[in-house]
Amino acid sequence: MRPLFDIAMKMIIDTDPGVDDAIAIALAHALPEIDLIGLTTVFGNTRVDQSSRNARFLLDMLGSDAVVAEGASKPWNDYPFEPSAWVHGSEGFGDIVEVPQIGTNHDQNAAEYLVEMARKHPGDLTVCAIGPLTNIADALKLDPSFAQNLDKLVIMGGNLHCPGNITAHAEANIFHDPAAADAVFASGLNTVMVGLDVTLQTLLVPGDFAALAASSPKIGGFLNRISEFYLGFYKEVANLDGCPMHDAAAVLACSNPDWFGLEHTGLRVSQDGETVGATLADPNRPKVAVAIEIDAVATLTKLKTHLAALH
Repeated sequence: MRPLFDIAMKMIIDTDPGVDDAIAIALAHALPEIDLIGLTTVFGNTRVDQSSRNARFLLDMLGSDAVVAEGASKPWNDYPFEPSAWVHGSEGFGDIVEVPQIGTNHDQNAAEYLVEMARKHPGDLTVCAIGPLTNIADALKLDPSFAQNLDKLVIMGGNLHCPGNITAHAEANIFHDPAAADAVFASGLNTVMVGLDVTLQTLLVPGDFAALAASSPKIGGFLNRISEFYLGFYKEVANLDGCPMHDAAAVLACSNPDWFGLEHTGLRVSQDGETVGATLADPNRPKVAVAIEIDAVATLTKLKTHLAALH
Protein backbone atom coordinates (compact mmCIF):
# COMPACT_ATOMS: atom_id res chain seq x y z
CA MET A 1 0.00 0.00 0.00
CA ARG A 2 1.42 3.38 -0.97
CA PRO A 3 1.20 6.44 1.29
CA LEU A 4 -1.75 8.77 0.99
CA PHE A 5 0.52 11.81 1.21
CA ASP A 6 1.61 13.24 -2.15
CA ILE A 7 5.08 13.80 -0.69
CA ALA A 8 6.05 11.29 1.95
CA MET A 9 9.34 10.66 3.68
CA LYS A 10 11.17 7.83 1.93
CA MET A 11 12.39 5.48 4.65
CA ILE A 12 14.43 2.33 5.05
CA ILE A 13 14.33 0.65 8.46
CA ASP A 14 17.49 -1.21 9.44
CA THR A 15 16.19 -3.86 11.80
CA ASP A 16 16.57 -7.11 13.76
CA PRO A 17 12.93 -8.11 14.45
CA GLY A 18 12.38 -8.42 17.51
CA VAL A 19 9.14 -7.56 19.33
CA ASP A 20 9.65 -3.80 19.52
CA ASP A 21 10.99 -3.85 15.94
CA ALA A 22 7.69 -5.42 14.83
CA ILE A 23 5.79 -2.60 16.52
CA ALA A 24 8.01 0.01 14.86
CA ILE A 25 7.69 -1.56 11.39
CA ALA A 26 3.91 -1.75 11.71
CA LEU A 27 3.83 1.89 12.80
CA ALA A 28 5.99 3.07 9.90
CA HIS A 29 3.70 1.20 7.50
CA ALA A 30 0.63 2.78 9.13
CA LEU A 31 1.84 6.40 9.02
CA PRO A 32 0.78 8.14 5.80
CA GLU A 33 3.69 10.57 6.06
CA ILE A 34 6.17 7.69 5.65
CA ASP A 35 6.89 5.79 2.44
CA LEU A 36 8.53 2.60 3.73
CA ILE A 37 10.53 1.35 0.74
CA GLY A 38 12.67 -1.31 2.37
CA LEU A 39 13.93 -3.16 5.40
CA THR A 40 17.61 -4.00 5.79
CA THR A 41 18.29 -6.75 8.28
CA VAL A 42 21.06 -7.31 10.78
CA PHE A 43 21.99 -9.65 13.62
CA GLY A 44 20.92 -8.47 17.06
CA ASN A 45 17.74 -9.62 18.73
CA THR A 46 18.03 -12.66 16.45
CA ARG A 47 20.48 -14.16 13.94
CA VAL A 48 20.40 -12.29 10.64
CA ASP A 49 18.63 -15.14 8.79
CA GLN A 50 15.88 -15.00 11.43
CA SER A 51 15.77 -11.21 11.13
CA SER A 52 15.21 -11.48 7.36
CA ARG A 53 12.58 -14.20 7.70
CA ASN A 54 10.75 -12.18 10.36
CA ALA A 55 10.98 -9.00 8.27
CA ARG A 56 9.46 -10.71 5.21
CA PHE A 57 6.73 -12.23 7.37
CA LEU A 58 5.84 -8.84 8.85
CA LEU A 59 5.73 -7.09 5.46
CA ASP A 60 3.48 -9.83 4.07
CA MET A 61 1.13 -9.53 7.05
CA LEU A 62 1.01 -5.76 6.63
CA GLY A 63 0.44 -5.96 2.87
CA SER A 64 3.55 -3.85 2.25
CA ASP A 65 5.52 -3.90 -1.00
CA ALA A 66 8.77 -2.93 0.72
CA VAL A 67 11.79 -5.15 0.02
CA VAL A 68 14.08 -6.97 2.44
CA ALA A 69 17.86 -6.79 1.95
CA GLU A 70 19.87 -9.03 4.25
CA GLY A 71 22.91 -7.56 5.93
CA ALA A 72 25.58 -8.28 8.50
CA SER A 73 25.57 -11.60 10.32
CA LYS A 74 28.16 -10.63 12.94
CA PRO A 75 29.79 -7.55 14.48
CA TRP A 76 32.97 -5.88 13.28
CA ASN A 77 36.26 -7.25 14.62
CA ASP A 78 34.63 -10.58 15.54
CA TYR A 79 33.21 -8.98 18.68
CA PRO A 80 31.29 -11.66 20.62
CA PHE A 81 27.57 -11.81 19.93
CA GLU A 82 24.62 -13.78 21.27
CA PRO A 83 20.99 -13.25 20.14
CA SER A 84 18.69 -11.75 22.79
CA ALA A 85 16.42 -14.80 23.07
CA TRP A 86 15.71 -14.13 26.74
CA VAL A 87 14.19 -10.76 25.75
CA HIS A 88 12.45 -11.49 22.43
CA GLY A 89 12.08 -15.28 22.36
CA SER A 90 14.06 -17.92 20.48
CA GLU A 91 12.69 -16.83 17.08
CA GLY A 92 12.26 -13.12 17.85
CA PHE A 93 8.48 -13.19 18.23
CA GLY A 94 7.97 -14.07 21.88
CA ASP A 95 6.75 -17.60 22.44
CA ILE A 96 6.02 -18.22 18.73
CA VAL A 97 8.45 -20.95 17.68
CA GLU A 98 7.46 -21.41 14.02
CA VAL A 99 7.58 -18.44 11.66
CA PRO A 100 6.88 -19.22 7.99
CA GLN A 101 9.38 -18.43 5.26
CA ILE A 102 7.56 -16.02 2.93
CA GLY A 103 9.11 -14.55 -0.20
CA THR A 104 12.80 -13.96 -0.83
CA ASN A 105 15.42 -11.36 0.00
CA HIS A 106 16.54 -8.62 -2.38
CA ASP A 107 19.47 -9.62 -4.59
CA GLN A 108 21.64 -6.88 -3.07
CA ASN A 109 22.98 -7.10 0.44
CA ALA A 110 21.99 -4.46 2.97
CA ALA A 111 25.00 -2.16 2.49
CA GLU A 112 24.70 -2.27 -1.30
CA TYR A 113 20.96 -1.57 -1.12
CA LEU A 114 21.43 1.33 1.31
CA VAL A 115 24.11 2.89 -0.90
CA GLU A 116 22.04 2.48 -4.08
CA MET A 117 18.86 3.93 -2.55
CA ALA A 118 20.76 6.90 -1.11
CA ARG A 119 22.26 7.56 -4.57
CA LYS A 120 18.84 7.19 -6.19
CA HIS A 121 17.17 9.58 -3.72
CA PRO A 122 19.93 12.03 -2.75
CA GLY A 123 18.86 14.21 0.15
CA ASP A 124 15.43 12.54 0.31
CA LEU A 125 16.08 9.24 2.11
CA THR A 126 15.85 8.67 5.85
CA VAL A 127 17.29 5.53 7.41
CA CYS A 128 15.84 4.53 10.76
CA ALA A 129 18.28 2.08 12.34
CA ILE A 130 16.77 0.10 15.21
CA GLY A 131 19.43 -2.62 15.59
CA PRO A 132 23.23 -2.73 15.79
CA LEU A 133 24.80 -0.21 13.41
CA THR A 134 26.88 -2.69 11.41
CA ASN A 135 24.99 -2.26 8.12
CA ILE A 136 25.25 1.53 8.36
CA ALA A 137 28.99 1.34 8.99
CA ASP A 138 29.34 -1.14 6.11
CA ALA A 139 27.49 1.27 3.79
CA LEU A 140 29.84 4.11 4.80
CA LYS A 141 32.83 1.85 4.11
CA LEU A 142 31.40 0.80 0.74
CA ASP A 143 30.67 4.36 -0.38
CA PRO A 144 31.97 7.37 1.60
CA SER A 145 29.45 9.58 -0.23
CA PHE A 146 26.65 7.65 1.51
CA ALA A 147 26.89 10.18 4.37
CA GLN A 148 26.23 13.07 1.97
CA ASN A 149 23.54 11.33 -0.08
CA LEU A 150 21.45 10.37 2.94
CA ASP A 151 19.09 12.99 4.35
CA LYS A 152 19.44 11.70 7.90
CA LEU A 153 20.04 8.66 10.04
CA VAL A 154 17.79 8.22 13.07
CA ILE A 155 18.92 5.48 15.40
CA MET A 156 17.38 3.74 18.36
CA GLY A 157 20.38 3.20 20.54
CA GLY A 158 22.73 4.63 23.07
CA ASN A 159 22.45 6.36 26.40
CA LEU A 160 24.01 9.69 27.29
CA HIS A 161 22.64 10.72 30.69
CA CYS A 162 21.23 7.44 32.02
CA PRO A 163 22.46 3.90 32.72
CA GLY A 164 22.55 1.20 30.07
CA ASN A 165 20.14 -1.71 29.67
CA ILE A 166 22.48 -4.56 28.78
CA THR A 167 25.28 -3.49 31.14
CA ALA A 168 25.43 -0.68 33.66
CA HIS A 169 27.07 1.49 31.00
CA ALA A 170 25.79 0.37 27.57
CA GLU A 171 22.59 0.19 25.57
CA ALA A 172 22.11 -3.13 23.74
CA ASN A 173 22.18 -2.01 20.07
CA ILE A 174 25.43 -0.08 20.55
CA PHE A 175 26.93 -2.80 22.76
CA HIS A 176 26.40 -5.49 20.10
CA ASP A 177 28.83 -3.74 17.73
CA PRO A 178 30.71 -0.90 19.45
CA ALA A 179 33.29 -0.53 16.67
CA ALA A 180 30.66 -0.07 13.96
CA ALA A 181 28.71 2.38 16.11
CA ASP A 182 31.86 4.39 16.77
CA ALA A 183 32.57 4.54 13.02
CA VAL A 184 29.06 5.87 12.37
CA PHE A 185 29.41 8.60 15.01
CA ALA A 186 32.81 9.58 13.57
CA SER A 187 31.52 9.80 9.99
CA GLY A 188 29.77 13.19 10.06
CA LEU A 189 26.54 11.58 8.86
CA ASN A 190 23.51 13.69 9.86
CA THR A 191 22.45 11.58 12.84
CA VAL A 192 19.74 11.70 15.50
CA MET A 193 20.22 9.34 18.45
CA VAL A 194 17.00 8.27 20.14
CA GLY A 195 18.24 6.30 23.11
CA LEU A 196 17.35 5.23 26.61
CA ASP A 197 17.29 8.85 27.80
CA VAL A 198 13.84 9.10 26.20
CA THR A 199 12.58 5.64 25.23
CA LEU A 200 12.27 4.48 28.84
CA GLN A 201 9.59 7.17 29.27
CA THR A 202 7.26 5.48 26.76
CA LEU A 203 5.67 2.45 28.39
CA LEU A 204 3.08 0.28 26.67
CA VAL A 205 1.10 -1.72 29.22
CA PRO A 206 -0.81 -5.00 28.74
CA GLY A 207 -4.10 -3.14 28.41
CA ASP A 208 -2.71 -1.16 25.46
CA PHE A 209 -1.94 -4.36 23.58
CA ALA A 210 -5.34 -5.85 24.45
CA ALA A 211 -7.01 -2.73 23.07
CA LEU A 212 -4.97 -3.03 19.85
CA ALA A 213 -6.07 -6.64 19.47
CA ALA A 214 -9.71 -5.64 19.88
CA SER A 215 -9.46 -2.83 17.30
CA SER A 216 -7.15 -4.61 14.86
CA PRO A 217 -7.62 -8.38 15.24
CA LYS A 218 -5.04 -9.42 12.64
CA ILE A 219 -2.11 -7.07 13.22
CA GLY A 220 -2.98 -5.79 16.68
CA GLY A 221 -3.75 -9.37 17.69
CA PHE A 222 -0.32 -10.49 16.50
CA LEU A 223 1.41 -7.67 18.38
CA ASN A 224 -0.62 -8.50 21.46
CA ARG A 225 0.48 -12.12 21.32
CA ILE A 226 4.19 -11.48 20.84
CA SER A 227 4.16 -8.76 23.51
CA GLU A 228 3.35 -11.20 26.31
CA PHE A 229 6.87 -12.66 26.40
CA TYR A 230 8.43 -9.18 26.11
CA LEU A 231 6.25 -7.77 28.89
CA GLY A 232 7.20 -10.74 31.05
CA PHE A 233 10.88 -9.95 30.59
CA TYR A 234 10.44 -6.34 31.70
CA LYS A 235 8.34 -7.39 34.67
CA GLU A 236 10.89 -9.96 35.81
CA VAL A 237 14.07 -7.98 35.17
CA ALA A 238 13.03 -4.38 35.81
CA ASN A 239 9.76 -4.80 37.75
CA LEU A 240 7.98 -2.70 35.11
CA ASP A 241 4.29 -3.13 34.37
CA GLY A 242 4.89 -2.29 30.72
CA CYS A 243 7.51 -2.35 27.97
CA PRO A 244 9.29 0.71 26.57
CA MET A 245 8.40 1.82 23.06
CA HIS A 246 12.09 1.78 22.10
CA ASP A 247 12.10 1.32 18.31
CA ALA A 248 8.78 3.00 17.59
CA ALA A 249 10.07 6.12 19.35
CA ALA A 250 12.82 6.35 16.72
CA VAL A 251 10.23 6.08 13.93
CA LEU A 252 8.25 8.92 15.51
CA ALA A 253 11.42 11.01 15.82
CA CYS A 254 11.50 10.83 12.01
CA SER A 255 7.87 11.82 11.46
CA ASN A 256 7.40 14.16 14.45
CA PRO A 257 10.80 15.61 15.38
CA ASP A 258 9.16 18.52 17.24
CA TRP A 259 8.11 16.07 19.97
CA PHE A 260 11.76 15.56 20.96
CA GLY A 261 14.16 17.85 22.80
CA LEU A 262 17.70 17.53 21.47
CA GLU A 263 21.21 18.04 22.77
CA HIS A 264 23.95 18.43 20.16
CA THR A 265 27.28 16.83 20.98
CA GLY A 266 29.98 14.70 19.46
CA LEU A 267 29.91 11.04 20.50
CA ARG A 268 32.36 8.18 20.76
CA VAL A 269 31.77 4.61 21.82
CA SER A 270 33.90 2.96 24.48
CA GLN A 271 35.70 -0.05 22.98
CA ASP A 272 36.93 -2.00 25.98
CA GLY A 273 36.82 -2.51 29.70
CA GLU A 274 33.72 -2.40 31.86
CA THR A 275 32.35 0.61 29.93
CA VAL A 276 32.48 -1.11 26.50
CA GLY A 277 29.52 0.02 24.39
CA ALA A 278 28.90 3.22 26.34
CA THR A 279 28.07 6.31 24.26
CA LEU A 280 30.23 9.13 25.60
CA ALA A 281 30.28 12.85 24.77
CA ASP A 282 33.35 13.85 22.74
CA PRO A 283 33.77 17.50 21.68
CA ASN A 284 36.29 16.48 19.01
CA ARG A 285 33.73 14.43 17.07
CA PRO A 286 31.11 15.67 14.54
CA LYS A 287 27.97 16.69 16.39
CA VAL A 288 25.07 14.28 16.77
CA ALA A 289 21.55 15.31 17.81
CA VAL A 290 20.79 13.33 20.98
CA ALA A 291 17.18 13.11 22.16
CA ILE A 292 17.01 13.99 25.85
CA GLU A 293 13.32 14.98 26.09
CA ILE A 294 10.18 13.42 24.63
CA ASP A 295 6.47 14.19 24.57
CA ALA A 296 5.56 10.73 25.82
CA VAL A 297 1.80 11.33 25.74
CA ALA A 298 1.84 12.46 22.11
CA THR A 299 4.08 9.61 20.95
CA LEU A 300 2.09 6.90 22.72
CA THR A 301 -1.21 8.34 21.52
CA LYS A 302 -0.08 8.46 17.90
CA LEU A 303 1.30 4.93 18.02
CA LYS A 304 -1.85 3.44 19.51
CA THR A 305 -4.17 5.39 17.21
CA HIS A 306 -2.43 4.36 13.98
CA LEU A 307 -1.80 0.74 14.94
CA ALA A 308 -5.44 0.34 15.98
CA ALA A 309 -6.51 1.35 12.47
CA LEU A 310 -4.48 -1.38 10.72
CA HIS A 311 -6.49 -4.21 9.18
